[in-house]
Amino acid sequence: MNLREVVLQPVAVPEEARFQALMDAHHYLGALPKIGHTRWYVATWQDQWLARLSFSAAAWKCAARDAWIGWDFRHQYDRLHLIANNSRFLILPAHHDPNLASRVLALCERRLAADWQERFGYPLLLLETFVDPRHFHGTIYRAANWCYVGDTRGFRRTRAGYSGAPGAAKRVFVRSLHAQAQARLSRPVLDPQYHHGAPKIMLSAEQMVSLPDFFADIPDPRRGQGRRHPLPTVLAIAAGAILCGRRGYKAISQWAQDLGQPARARFRCCWRARRYWVPSRTVIREVLTRVDPDAVDRALQRWNAQHADDEALAIDGKTMCNAIDAEGRQTHILGVVGHQSQTCYTQKKSVLCPSTAATS
Repeated sequence: MNLREVVLQPVAVPEEARFQALMDAHHYLGALPKIGHTRWYVATWQDQWLARLSFSAAAWKCAARDAWIGWDFRHQYDRLHLIANNSRFLILPAHHDPNLASRVLALCERRLAADWQERFGYPLLLLETFVDPRHFHGTIYRAANWCYVGDTRGFRRTRAGYSGAPGAAKRVFVRSLHAQAQARLSRPVLDPQYHHGAPKIMLSAEQMVSLPDFFADIPDPRRGQGRRHPLPTVLAIAAGAILCGRRGYKAISQWAQDLGQPARARFRCCWRARRYWVPSRTVIREVLTRVDPDAVDRALQRWNAQHADDEALAIDGKTMCNAIDAEGRQTHILGVVGHQSQTCYTQKKSVLCPSTAATS
């Protein structure tokens, strides 16, 4: 086989079923669903399928990767979109030819950043992958000039947050797609060309603990009967979600559901059946549409003054509540103001329509 004749191309829609079937049959982890920002590729030679690769969103947390980049944890959540995870790499059993893996990875590196920009609207700076040493040693990644940066601690994401006990640690490899990828990801202020969506940060434990106190004096507009979640908790969770880039009631609720038990404790969530419970989307929506927006504004201004020490982002109160603009959209009482290189980004309105809020 002449490796120069190997071609890499995205998997066409009619070929996706075949791609998944082969991945399920031959990869020890099986196939992955095509969820979110994902790109599938197939390497061919004379119309024969040789290898399949999947690139997905980066891991939320990885201590070895984060230490190598050197970014502040409050900023990394706003920059994870610049990293893609090589979540699957499969060479078919009949094609384990010398140097084929390195050739395929090199072809990926040449086109992936442009493909990602074209498909999702922003570039990539870094690739990452995780290798289970019980099955592989990462030899092909080392041969393709990927950098080994350390091992994971063995925890994995679950529906309830993260697994309680660590499993097998995996080796972490990264590959820069830009000569200054490490410096650009770690600098205090991100270049405007890499911004995507609303600015967002990760909250520290101290910031989580502090938020409910600033809403303690706000009158609760709800009836006392059946009131399970304290108003300061609901408002603190909504504020925290918006600070982390969420928009709309569904997104805020999903952010709350993703909180682990320690984070829920910091927000002083309801304790029942030996665990902390977060408010539902219905509760969050009811509170945000009925609470006094002026009182929320004053509380958030006090919180900003004492705890919003990150120059990249602060949260602002909105004085409009339950209003409908000219386009029929419900205005939201919370907005985000970000400051990047003396440029102000303001998001004032949610895209929720009262008639479609349940499906947003």
